[in-house]
Amino acid sequence: MQTTAVETLAPAYRELLEALRPHFPEARLIHDPLRTLAYGTDASFYRLIPQLVVRVEDEPELQRVLGECRARRLPVTFRAAGTSLSGQAITDSVLIQLGRGWQGAEVLEQGAAIRLEPGVIGARANRLLAPYGRKIGPDPASINSCMIGGIAANNASGMCCGTAQNSYRTVRDIRVILADGSLLDTADAASVAAFRESHGELLAGLEGLAAETRANGELADKIRHKYRLKNTTGYALNSLVDHADGIEILKHLMIGSEGTLGFIAAITYRSVVDEAHKAAALAFFPDMATTCRATIALKRTPVAAVELMDHAALRSVQDRPGMPESLRGLPEGAAALLIDVRGDTEAELQARRAEVQAALEGIRTLEPLTFTRDADTYAGYWKIRKGLFPAVGAVRETGTTVVIEDVAFPIERLDEGVAALTDAFRRHGYGDTILFGHALEGNLHFVFPQGFEKPGEVERYQALMDEVARLVGVEYGGSLKAEHGTGRNMAPYVELEWGGDAYALMWEIKALFDPDNLLNPEVILSRNAELHLQNLKPLPAADALVDKCIECGFCESVCPSRHLTLTPRQRIVIRRELARLEAQGGERDEARLEALRRAYQYDGVDTCAADGLCATQCPVGINTGDLVRALRHEEGQGQARLARRIGHHFSGTTRVARGLLNLAGGGRAILGEAAMAAFSRAARRASGDRLPLWLPSLPKAAPIRVLEVTADKKAERDKVVYLPSCATRVFGATHGDEESRSVMEITLALLEKAGFEVILPAIAGHLCCGMAFQSKGQFDEAAHKARELNRELLAASQNGRYPVLCDTSPCTLRMQESLDERLELLEPVAFAHDYLLPRLDIVPVGERVALHVTCSSTRMGLADKFAALARACATEVVVPEGISCCGFAGDKGFTVPELNASALSGLAEQVEGCGAGYSNSRTCEIGLSQHSGIPYRSILSLLDRASRPRLKGGAEAG
Repeated sequence: MQTTAVETLAPAYRELLEALRPHFPEARLIHDPLRTLAYGTDASFYRLIPQLVVRVEDEPELQRVLGECRARRLPVTFRAAGTSLSGQAITDSVLIQLGRGWQGAEVLEQGAAIRLEPGVIGARANRLLAPYGRKIGPDPASINSCMIGGIAANNASGMCCGTAQNSYRTVRDIRVILADGSLLDTADAASVAAFRESHGELLAGLEGLAAETRANGELADKIRHKYRLKNTTGYALNSLVDHADGIEILKHLMIGSEGTLGFIAAITYRSVVDEAHKAAALAFFPDMATTCRATIALKRTPVAAVELMDHAALRSVQDRPGMPESLRGLPEGAAALLIDVRGDTEAELQARRAEVQAALEGIRTLEPLTFTRDADTYAGYWKIRKGLFPAVGAVRETGTTVVIEDVAFPIERLDEGVAALTDAFRRHGYGDTILFGHALEGNLHFVFPQGFEKPGEVERYQALMDEVARLVGVEYGGSLKAEHGTGRNMAPYVELEWGGDAYALMWEIKALFDPDNLLNPEVILSRNAELHLQNLKPLPAADALVDKCIECGFCESVCPSRHLTLTPRQRIVIRRELARLEAQGGERDEARLEALRRAYQYDGVDTCAADGLCATQCPVGINTGDLVRALRHEEGQGQARLARRIGHHFSGTTRVARGLLNLAGGGRAILGEAAMAAFSRAARRASGDRLPLWLPSLPKAAPIRVLEVTADKKAERDKVVYLPSCATRVFGATHGDEESRSVMEITLALLEKAGFEVILPAIAGHLCCGMAFQSKGQFDEAAHKARELNRELLAASQNGRYPVLCDTSPCTLRMQESLDERLELLEPVAFAHDYLLPRLDIVPVGERVALHVTCSSTRMGLADKFAALARACATEVVVPEGISCCGFAGDKGFTVPELNASALSGLAEQVEGCGAGYSNSRTCEIGLSQHSGIPYRSILSLLDRASRPRLKGGAEAG
């Protein structure tokens, strides 16, 4: 890919780059225009582009970068997931990005505690603790995407966390690297002793500040008052009144310090109980005042969460699929509380529900208060709450951003605070603001669309924020940032909220830790009164497919190219920058534009798997794969005729593919695996990577003659239409695998065992769902193949009378999206779980097996069925952590093999000891076999091995 010349860097950064080069691979020293912009973007509405991004993999590397930056007085900023909202993870200097080496996790003391490195995603920590009935205390809405480093550095909380279970309250130990490169691990007595010796002056300074603060009764009382609320404005001054020992003060000051005091290299949390029995009620009240009174009444009860939603918030989601009908009939001014109650036992849950009911007696509700235990209804209630932020994002005007602020009022003044905020929004022209939040803590989020391009918009925003700051921070004694961190967004208002004494104390703390002000300067503390109005992020129209993106980063954790090139968010960021530059006409930077275009071809288009998993995580439902396919369509206009010829002669195309596999198999037999691989690599290099790469896991050719099925007419049997995908018609069994049958042979054997009569479409060898063409941007031929398949399946199934089984999951998803709704289209997992298991006797094989849930299975909601099927058939099932899409993406495992390798990095270690792996896509299984060290097969193979015909009393097919 293209990179900028080193000479374009400022001299100090050029020196830094040269100093780091002997110690870092070039791929981890990033200074080209595309990746510095992409990697430098976070979820806030600010934009700074780093001069240099350094991806570090361990502590010595991070210490080296800090040392070289300190020698040149260059500021540094640490970056984990980049999901923070207040601008605390961006810089125009050096960005230190965490690589894969920071994902260590260790459960301690049977789940009572957990030690986590900063690159661990929060949800993974909870999955590790789940077998012990525990979880970490913080539960931010972004927990499926945000990382522990950000959770701790922002003191993020969430819906059930409150102030009792946040990082400050549940941290047990911490491992930090300070600005001077020194390391302290509070869990290690030797480290603590050495630190006391080497940094006695720092610890004495902290202890002195703590003593002065406790002696200042007015200031100490103010600090205690502020932290009975949720509060992330400024530094954790409560550490100075809660602790006297310097180590303990340092440990707690690091929480919420947003990378301005040091780097959190690991944290040990005391875990909290994850109560198994849950119930929820959606309570509607006639007005906000009544809702706030109900909240105060509930504060004394053992509820897990109480979420407030105003009428505008409820109205924003009322027309979305799955929303309760009651939302549409609410009177103007109504509001709601989502009340969640949990217990360790059924009896405890019932007792707590009764306490809630009693607390709300005498408070008027619009409907009787009813708790639900139904899983779907319970999930639906939380879907309402979690859909509020994206609801605004989805309907905002293109070119505007979404601002989400979070404040906290003393709960006894919550109703007054809400009324005052609402009035301020109205007076400043923000009538479309929605209000919701964690009511028990007085923590309110307000969300509104905001443009910064039109005249007067920045001034209008400033006037609103000035009034909100005065209202919340001064008049009501609340918090301007309850849980999102101070960042750049609220830094100009820290002194207003805290007052001069506390603000001066914060600057003293900063000076003790970072006297040169090199760690994330301008975050939390700033002398710039207009910082929050500067470096605002442009969001120009780029493509209607992605213009609603709010750049939250939720998509990134499931993207297979996230460690190789770009994530969905980053692909959209660069498309927006291209659109911005193109719109500048004669004034645009042509060199930058051309560099971005060239680099984007590989980073943005060629390495996108277009698997659609990003849409499952995106709060506004964007599938960035649609954008990439559209770009491929534009590029591939000249290939339309070839695509049409292939599609119209598809049986011949698959016949040629099988012939090539036979040829490759012959070459393998003659040359040997190692020589064949070396030859393929050399040929690919010589072709400029245009030739596909031969893989040792490349299967044999499939025996197509097995499809010459003759139906058994001796007995009337349930019928099923079987569609073998083009992949299974081409790729047979893996060389050397003890499972020597093709997927087609396995499927036919299972259907016979279960007593089905198999119907094959009339021209099965010619059919294709069109996905192979769709993914290449050949939309016309994809549509032609889909129409052709639709016709044949309707005929074979007698217009949907019989179910249709396709043996490949991604193809089935494509068919469900494009074929006649009369067809019941099932892939291997759904069909096996719903149709085959009831008709077979299962004896689990006594093996440890691996399971790969394909991206299409995830999108179809089949992950739980997949795991249940595997566990019915094997005594031990391993589902590797952090492996979402395999990145093979049809043929990219051959044409862009580094994508597959990157997506499956770490797989082999996780499946060690497994005899085999199982999935439901033949091409995915090729890549999985290549990078795991074990053969991957169809899940139907495992079911066939574990099953016997049910001779008597067998269940009928649905």
